[in-house]
Order: sequence, then structure tokens, then C-alpha cells
Amino acid sequence: MHWASAVLMLVCLATAACLYYPPLAELVGRRRLVMTVHEWCGVALPVPLLLGLGSRALRADLSRLNRFAPYDREWLRAVRQRSYRRPAGKFNAGQKLYAAWTGGAVLVMLGTGLLMWFTRLAPLVWRTGATFVHDWLAVAVATGVAGHLYRAGKDPEARRGMRTGLVDEGWAAREHPHWEGR
Repeated sequence: MHWASAVLMLVCLATAACLYYPPLAELVGRRRLVMTVHEWCGVALPVPLLLGLGSRALRADLSRLNRFAPYDREWLRAVRQRSYRRPAGKFNAGQKLYAAWTGGAVLVMLGTGLLMWFTRLAPLVWRTGATFVHDWLAVAVATGVAGHLYRAGKDPEARRGMRTGLVDEGWAAREHPHWEGR
């Protein structure tokens, strides 16, 4: 689910850059094709999550992502104080906040994108507002994705866990001490 969502998100960001930034638009050309790919990837973005809801493991992870524990507040305090003692369960507080923010951003982008795509759904003033929100939220999403990729690039064990589903027990005990059933 994560990889399918990642590919769709990256295609949306790349096509958005080609639609919005004139030098890229000139380089790529075929604006109509780029717009069609952007629209359909945007509509498809929630699909991997919806299909993944059939998985008991994903539902358990979503439950973990949706709950803040006392140690999550400690994790946030430790980040503010630049301490390296950051207690976490399977997901740290930063991952939980990023997941919630990304989920909300995808829904807002989907809604504003549909208003822009289907021009007869709403009056012009709504579509103008939707365009403003969609464009600026796209900048925020691109920034968030860049930060996400940067942080992932700094942690080879977490990347191995994403690829294989397995992590080193010592790493899990050190980085995620409250993760039951490691």
C-alpha cells in the first residue's frame, strides 16, 4: 500500500510541476496528456489505502497511527530539546503526525481537484478558491514529501523494514522501545 501510494503521489507531484512551472511545461510539452495523468493519479491516490483496509495488519497499523500514547508526548519533547532519547512504539509521534497530515492533505487535494476538474460542480468563486488551496497545499505536500524522503534516506534499517517487513531486533529495541511484539 505504501509503495503504490508513493508512486501515485510522486507522479502527481511531477505532473503538477510540469503543469505549473513553465520551463518544465515547455520541456515536457503534451500538456493535455500531463493533465490527464495528473487527474487520474490524483483520483487513484486513495485507492491503495481503501484496498488495503481488507488487511488486518494495515488496520492494526492505522489504529496505532491514530492513537497518541504518553511516550509520544515525550518523543515530541525530546525532539524540541534535541535529545536522542526518543521513546516510541511501532510508530513515533512524528510518523503519526505526518500520516494524519498526509491523509487530510490527500482528501483536501482530492476535493479541490474534483472542483477544478468538473467545472459545473460549483460556481466560479468556489473553483477559484479551490485552485488557490490546491496550488498552495501542493507546495506544502511537496515539502512534506521531500522531508519524508530525507528522513527515510538517513535510516537504512527503517528502509529495510519497508522493503522486507523485517527489522533488526536491536534497532527496534533502541528506536521503538514501546513496540510490543517486535
